[in-house]
Amino acid sequence: MEDDLVTGLTRQVKEEVIENYLLERRIIDLQIENLNRQADETRRQAWVVGRRLARLSFLMIHTDMQSRLKEILGIGTGYFWAACLNVKFKRHVRLIRIRALTQKGKFRKLVLKSYVRLHHHMTQYKLRYDDLACERTAVNSNIDSFHRNFDLLTILNFIRGLDMQGIEKKKILGDNFTAKEMTELDKNLYISSISMEKLNAPAPLALPESGSVREELTRLCDEIFQRYGTEVKKIMR
Repeated sequence: MEDDLVTGLTRQVKEEVIENYLLERRIIDLQIENLNRQADETRRQAWVVGRRLARLSFLMIHTDMQSRLKEILGIGTGYFWAACLNVKFKRHVRLIRIRALTQKGKFRKLVLKSYVRLHHHMTQYKLRYDDLACERTAVNSNIDSFHRNFDLLTILNFIRGLDMQGIEKKKILGDNFTAKEMTELDKNLYISSISMEKLNAPAPLALPESGSVREELTRLCDEIFQRYGTEVKKIMR
């Protein structure tokens, strides 16, 4: 009778420990799922901004002018945004309507307005990216707290030590694992902290204000029109 009571209480304690562990782990899993969905949406928004950058690159006509644009805007090589400069521009962005007396003036206004819109969308993207970074920090904090409160090896060792009856210990979860198996179990179930690199959302560009680069962009437009006037006229039709 006493053994049955001890065995029953042992099982109950083990079930509560495991139930609490699984509940808290499920909460963490849901938070990670939500974070990944937010990262997906952030990456989608990055491509929306990237199309504005592709349009501006398209207006540069030639690779040498694209390189000049990269210098003016401070875009490094090998990054997501640099890759957007080489994306073939397709008209998946809002049409910019321009009025001017000359083709040269019209082209200049088109480039400047394209940059204003790029800057606006990049600013909006930065807000979304910062929200993602804050959410990642919060989730990582919860992961750290989870590991402090629910060390899996400690839980398994605790469960193993609850029941002192040799026969019963073989029947209840906890004593079926070797030391190596327990270590592997802990490794497989361990929840790692999440890095921004893992979320794969490109950091926003710190683009200069449109007013501060207006003169440089204007000079660039004039040079493009002078060197590639025929091509400019074709895309302005």
